[in-house]
Amino acid sequence: MKAELKSHNQPPRKVRLVTDLVKGKKVPQALAALAFLPKRAAEPIMKLIASAAANAKNMGENPDQLIVKTVRVDSAGMLVKFMPRAHGRAAPIRRRKSRVQIELASK
Repeated sequence: MKAELKSHNQPPRKVRLVTDLVKGKKVPQALAALAFLPKRAAEPIMKLIASAAANAKNMGENPDQLIVKTVRVDSAGMLVKFMPRAHGRAAPIRRRKSRVQIELASK
């Protein structure tokens, strides 16, 4: 089963640190690992895995037997704003966003 988080306000590089931890684990183990991880991206990823498990349950599969098959973190664009600097210049501030796609599969 699949689930997608279309726009998360955190850079993909930081989100990948969290998603690399849960790749290949069973769903209950992944949720337990994320519950105690002190990273900001842990909670949205935990909700996303729970959503994919709920999708699988609605399709008639047992969510406890599923593993996190693939996790893909891509850039979802960025918000660019400008900070005033010395001598009338302006420096860009890039607020990066992430798109996360999770796929669960049975062994």
